[in-house]
Amino acid sequence: MTTTLIVTAHPSRHSFTAAWADASEQACLASGGQVLRSDLVQAGFDPVERFDHYSDPVAEDVLKCQEHASQAGTLPADVPAEIAKFQAADRIILHFPIWWFAPPAIMKGWCDRVLAHGAMHTTKARFDTGRHRDKTVLFCVSTGSNAAESGPDGKEGDVRMLLWPLAYTFRYLGCQIAQPQVVHGVHGYWKGGAKDAVEARLAAHLTDHAEVIAGFDELSLMPFNADTDFDEDGRLRADAPSVTPFIKRP
Repeated sequence: MTTTLIVTAHPSRHSFTAAWADASEQACLASGGQVLRSDLVQAGFDPVERFDHYSDPVAEDVLKCQEHASQAGTLPADVPAEIAKFQAADRIILHFPIWWFAPPAIMKGWCDRVLAHGAMHTTKARFDTGRHRDKTVLFCVSTGSNAAESGPDGKEGDVRMLLWPLAYTFRYLGCQIAQPQVVHGVHGYWKGGAKDAVEARLAAHLTDHAEVIAGFDELSLMPFNADTDFDEDGRLRADAPSVTPFIKRP
């Protein structure tokens, strides 16, 4: 049985983001899978990593605090449950809008705190040797801008480039990352016939999403360089391909 963790970052339970997350859950359950949920805003998750989360801060170094607490079993009370859900899952689906050209802060904060050093990764267990090579992550993302504005030559910037840092976060853990599912033009300023058309389009997308989940294992994956593509200084080797504008030869 496949277990899917669905993480949602949106302040409204009545948003398209929330409805899309619910559609993911329904599709996973319909296929006989198990679903775990983390609705970060509704749960009041604290996205700010700070030393007073820890009973015994170590040298005021966040990574050392996380590592020490992981080993001692003293991670902050809201973190172990999130780690347990992540570790139990075969698939992780993140549902969120793009705000200010990035995921919402609470999503980044969830990564800062839950993907804890020691518990989820170490300096030796990362990238190709990461602990979570058996997991696949999918981003389900909405933008307020239209598809053209969010494209490679668009005024809002290429949304897939905006998502790359978050994707690389999970690549650091060893995960595979599916090509994102993106829905454009999602905002509350539509009126009249245009509003009706958008609502119909979004409703159709929610219905069609069941096919995406049914074919989850066949989704195309984002490409990343292998560890062996880098030299001893951590720079891309001359004979290695550049698969992203974020890592390329000068």
